[in-house]
Amino acid sequence: MSKPKLPTITVADIRGWEPCYDPTKYVAKDWQGTALDVLRVDKCPAEDRLGVVLRDQCIDARTLRLFAVWCARRALAQLDNPDPRSVNACDVAERYANGEATLKELAAARAAKAADSAATRAVWYAAWAARDAAWAARDAAWAARDAARDAARDAARDAAWAAEYTAQVKHLIEMLEAEYEQA
Repeated sequence: MSKPKLPTITVADIRGWEPCYDPTKYVAKDWQGTALDVLRVDKCPAEDRLGVVLRDQCIDARTLRLFAVWCARRALAQLDNPDPRSVNACDVAERYANGEATLKELAAARAAKAADSAATRAVWYAAWAARDAAWAARDAAWAARDAARDAARDAARDAAWAAEYTAQVKHLIEMLEAEYEQA
């Protein structure tokens, strides 16, 4: 069975999603490509590339969910003692994305997990809606940034935040290369 193809994205599409910048700052006004192509526009900040592609118009729901789970696990790894309910919610969300858990199991994991930390909010989003995967990834990055804030000065925090976004871009590229046919 052949791999699916990623949808084509245009500058007009990106503008329609109302980024806080003009995409022609980074690509030609007649540019078009896929989520992979967007992620490889190195001149554009990693955070902005993620903001463009982490949506169901660019990437399928399963991949978005699995990416959100990956981000949530990274955020949980920043905690000294992550809540086991949050870890379980990640496990169930991943199994659900792979067709190995039911919606009822997903709901039970959601009900059991703690609700007051950024990392567990990221898990909740990962477990519930692919369209919210962008927010889960953002929360995971914020959790990483917050951990850096506690450990270092503003410069170190900003570097850690940028490094997290860069790691997210790198991992998402790897996921998409494995899941989708390359042009």
